[in-house]
Amino acid sequence: MKSRSLICLTLAAAALFVCNRSRACTNVIITPGASADGSSMVSYAADSHMLFGELYFLPGGHWKAGAMRQIIEWDTFRPLGAIPQVPVTYQRVGNINVNQVIIGETTWGGRLELMDTSAVMDYGTLIYVALERARTAREAIDVIVSLANEYGYASEGETFSIADKDEAWIMDLIGKGPDNKGLVWVARRIPDGYISGHANQARITRFPLDDPNTLYAPDVISFAREKGYFSGSDAEFSFREAYCPLDFGTVRGCDARVWSMFRLLGGSAFDSDKYLEYALGHDLAGELPLWIRPDHKITPKDVADVMRDHYEGTPMDMTTDIGAGGNALPYRWRPMGFEWEGKSYVNERAIATQQTGFWFVAQARPNLPDEVGALIWFGCDDAATSYLTPIYASTKAVPECLREGNGDMLHYSPTSQFWMCNRVANACYKMYNYMAPLARCAADSFEQDQMFKKVPEMDGKLEKLIKKGKVRKARRLMTEYTVGTAMDQFEVWKKLEELLLVKFIDGNVKAQNEDGSFKHSQYHSGTPEGLTQPGYTDFWKEAVAKSAHGSVLEEK
Repeated sequence: MKSRSLICLTLAAAALFVCNRSRACTNVIITPGASADGSSMVSYAADSHMLFGELYFLPGGHWKAGAMRQIIEWDTFRPLGAIPQVPVTYQRVGNINVNQVIIGETTWGGRLELMDTSAVMDYGTLIYVALERARTAREAIDVIVSLANEYGYASEGETFSIADKDEAWIMDLIGKGPDNKGLVWVARRIPDGYISGHANQARITRFPLDDPNTLYAPDVISFAREKGYFSGSDAEFSFREAYCPLDFGTVRGCDARVWSMFRLLGGSAFDSDKYLEYALGHDLAGELPLWIRPDHKITPKDVADVMRDHYEGTPMDMTTDIGAGGNALPYRWRPMGFEWEGKSYVNERAIATQQTGFWFVAQARPNLPDEVGALIWFGCDDAATSYLTPIYASTKAVPECLREGNGDMLHYSPTSQFWMCNRVANACYKMYNYMAPLARCAADSFEQDQMFKKVPEMDGKLEKLIKKGKVRKARRLMTEYTVGTAMDQFEVWKKLEELLLVKFIDGNVKAQNEDGSFKHSQYHSGTPEGLTQPGYTDFWKEAVAKSAHGSVLEEK
């Protein structure tokens, strides 16, 4: 299938390509009835050129009357104010709490005149305060709405994934402007057995006005009328059309990622060809469904692998045009767009991307006690060349390699998982089609072993302890497992980076024996045997041969 991974745009269309933001993320949402183990799952790639990958950890607490909770904007670390603390808060690890509530997000901007930069609650703080206070997904929605309405909403338009062990929700929201505190929003419970997702584009269009599984702001329609965004009947109202209208850029750069995740997870239940012209941005009337029912049960590994997608095998495959260079690199450095001879172009934005700070697949597992069931598979940097390590939300500590403050975007730390995963990823970028498969194989081996063997075994041990009332012993054991597993795999990744350096130095490839050792000459153990120089892809060779700089050495 011919690649179209470089898009020619008019100048106007290029200006509307809003997914070329500093933060552009992707979420997948799996309901319990759609998963292989009966869990709710949410995946999240926190993609930002400014975001450091670390595991946010905050123990629960009991608070005296008058205690205040400081609000620091997640993106900028700017102090926004303070709100009264509640009497009891729950431990959160990453984007899951000990009650098995999970929250992820993607930013879509929308009507920028509706931002209120003087407000107190930004979207990131809303997520983490909701995790501190909510026992269920519905409670999390209530916390988000009540806080934003009381203290104002300081961010752009967002879509939230909100799940617990019984339900999974998708929520679109946006502020009401600097002179009108609060939110307009709508949240829909995804039917059990279905999956959904979002990627920097509002997803909810028309919705039922009298349905217990649909919640919305009482003024979500009237406010749109007041602002001139909508003039039809209530039954015709579409949240997305009012607050974040579609254009070529938001579809091709954002909804196309949802199309690809549906393609990968839906199986025969999703006709990807039917929606291809929409995903390409050519037919905006053929919009994607909000959710689909896959033809098979989905595992955490399935979701993890979707987060590694670069549109392989589709017309948007990023490995098959000249932008991929001579080694099929599925990445394009930013900015995504450029101009040449009076025309504007923009590259694809796939699910996997180089600027990921952290990513995860979180599970809320109803078949286990909350202390055991709340689990987050956590990783740093580019999902395609990094791994997910299991973190129990009831752990008493986090691994040193993921500890907050162990390095940052301006300070390298040799003990930081973020920096080590970046070392591996950036090594792979130079000979991607040869080096990345080794990193992927190592990640697959670790994740398969943990997801289908080691974690189920640990779950069983922990569940037995919990049922016997030995909660403290269970927490000690899960902490040892959480920390030990992450630190052991960190050491594996350090060795992987060394292997990549030695095996592929200077564009050469050294042969290895079955035991992993390098083949060497019979006369000297430090001299390679079987060294090859694979060169470049045929596509690249042809492109260079046809360019003005190509020179024929010999006609055949």
